[in-house]
Amino acid sequence: MKIAFVGKGGSGKTTLSSLFVRHLAAQHLPVVAVDADINQHLGVALGLDEEEAAALPAMGAHLPLIKDYLRGTNPRIASAGTMIKTTPPGEGSRLLRITEDNPVYGACARRVRPGGVPEGGEVRLLATGPFTEADLGVACYHSKVGAVELCLNHLVDGRGEFVVVDMTAGSDSFASGMFTRFDMTFLVAEPTRKGMAVYRQYKEYARDYDVQLRVVGNKVQGQDDLDFLHAEAGDDLLVTVGHSDWVRAMEKGRVRPFSELEDANHKALRMMQETADASYGLRDWERYTRQMVHFHLKNAESWGNAKTGADLAAQVDPAFVLREAPAPASRAV
Repeated sequence: MKIAFVGKGGSGKTTLSSLFVRHLAAQHLPVVAVDADINQHLGVALGLDEEEAAALPAMGAHLPLIKDYLRGTNPRIASAGTMIKTTPPGEGSRLLRITEDNPVYGACARRVRPGGVPEGGEVRLLATGPFTEADLGVACYHSKVGAVELCLNHLVDGRGEFVVVDMTAGSDSFASGMFTRFDMTFLVAEPTRKGMAVYRQYKEYARDYDVQLRVVGNKVQGQDDLDFLHAEAGDDLLVTVGHSDWVRAMEKGRVRPFSELEDANHKALRMMQETADASYGLRDWERYTRQMVHFHLKNAESWGNAKTGADLAAQVDPAFVLREAPAPASRAV
């Protein structure tokens, strides 16, 4: 299952996504965690020190390798250079699976054990790479997250397998079709007007695409905060999270065993997992593929054709539907 954490800057989405990754890893479930935020903090939130987090390979720097691998023998793609972030798979394309070993993971992913999680609870961690001074004036951050979108377009995943993506703040993901790539989107919101404004904007954008959206209230301090979230988000409000001594210690670099996280917060994480699990039954691979093609054609017309000098609409394989398939015989868990 593919799960996104979104919200305004400072809402706590990176903290919540790191807790959710720990929650899954503690159950020894296969997890790929992706830091797709413009501010790269997920590695540190998972327990890496600053130097280790900075040493994570940037997916954006390996985009040529990613494109070449995913292209495979697809005859509709003349070269890896004509692939853009929305290029859909077709007959001959290579697909990614969560538990396999492949060149993309080999170049871009690192196995880490989140701080506080028992032995064996490793996850694969990928990062888009930070937006640096060298990018100013010559690139936008969407060029960085393009590698993530391309990989999601070529990913087949099943029940009990998780991709958890810490997205960039606000509604930037609507600049492409990446917001439709998830089974469940958790919008982390503080009980403030600004927090709810991001929620309303996200909900409005997502309405026409059957995006499964639930609100996780964060930094809730009392009944007044809870009443405010209920009034603003209604049935979309799933759970709320308040002050956590465990999280405060983690943010100071003093990571305690994850089992010591407060019971109320463990309960919230279980509710989030159950909600994500329920979304699996709503999967519609044909709709998912149609949406992929829809946004690819929009991107091709608006900028892709001009940039590549090719007719990118020809990359669409009308007979192809991405769907869950048996993994290869050799699996690396």
